[in-house]
Amino acid sequence: MHQPPPGPIARLRSLRYVELHTPAFTEAADFYEQVWGLETVECDTGARWLRGTGDEHHVLHLTRRDRVGLGRIAFAVATPAEVDEAARRLEARGIVPVHGPGPLDQAGGGYGLRFTDPEHRLIEISAHVEAVTARGRDGAVPVGVTHAVLNTTDIDASVAFYCDVLGLRVSDWSEHQMAFLRCNADHHCIAFNQAEWASLNHVAYEMTSVDHFMRGLGRLRHHGITPQWGPGRHGPGDNTFSYFTDPSGLVCEYTSEVAQIVEDAWIARVWRRVPELSDLWGTAGPPSQEIRCHMAGSPDPGPLATAVTATATSAPAPPASASVSEGVRA
Repeated sequence: MHQPPPGPIARLRSLRYVELHTPAFTEAADFYEQVWGLETVECDTGARWLRGTGDEHHVLHLTRRDRVGLGRIAFAVATPAEVDEAARRLEARGIVPVHGPGPLDQAGGGYGLRFTDPEHRLIEISAHVEAVTARGRDGAVPVGVTHAVLNTTDIDASVAFYCDVLGLRVSDWSEHQMAFLRCNADHHCIAFNQAEWASLNHVAYEMTSVDHFMRGLGRLRHHGITPQWGPGRHGPGDNTFSYFTDPSGLVCEYTSEVAQIVEDAWIARVWRRVPELSDLWGTAGPPSQEIRCHMAGSPDPGPLATAVTATATSAPAPPASASVSEGVRA
């Protein structure tokens, strides 16, 4: 008897944290704590876990590695039972977890599993991560991670995998260049940008309000850091934006007021890729060639690739005009 394809493996509640690999570990850790506004929860030799003002144990996991790249993307589910069910559904799809389901041996603990997507990104699903004491939200610092934009060589295949397997929903398209996917009421937690290779485009951090967003920019300016693109407000997602680069060359974004989706009433649309929709305020101007280059990154073989494989598949960063970095409207 023909079996119907299995549904999504879990009901994802939120984007929990991202892990970034960097050879400039000390400089990056100092930047995210002393300048960006995160707070160290735990540190070890070559690893640091940092939180925002939200209730997640950590929103950024920095790891010392020989090359820059995306370590993992972690999503929250409600219970360990959902993690176990996700493992069964992955098995039904022929996807073998690289870890779990079981206890997570990391800062914050938790119960979870990890597996890779078709472009070798490492995905984590977890529940029962340690709670943290409430931190005041008066400061102009990030609440947490709100979305990650990923460069992909096949946007249709990537969207299909994250929707069919992870249960994300498409909120909008930016022509056939970018796709915005959600797991909760926020307009997007993941976006894909059609590119020449797979890599991290940028990670966005939520600010409590536009006022917090602007005061955060002022604080960065006091550190001698000005936006490489922004401030402005995007069309898709309706969120404010300002983009910067960390000491590793990875792109980080302050954002606020992302559009909220009413699930049964939202109709996805295809946005034109024109300046007036890229920045509704008209304040940011075009993205610089430098930020385009950083958003393009270099080919990322994934965190599980061996050193030999990583060297073989690595390539220098593209020239500033490379088309891969066109995904700058998220």
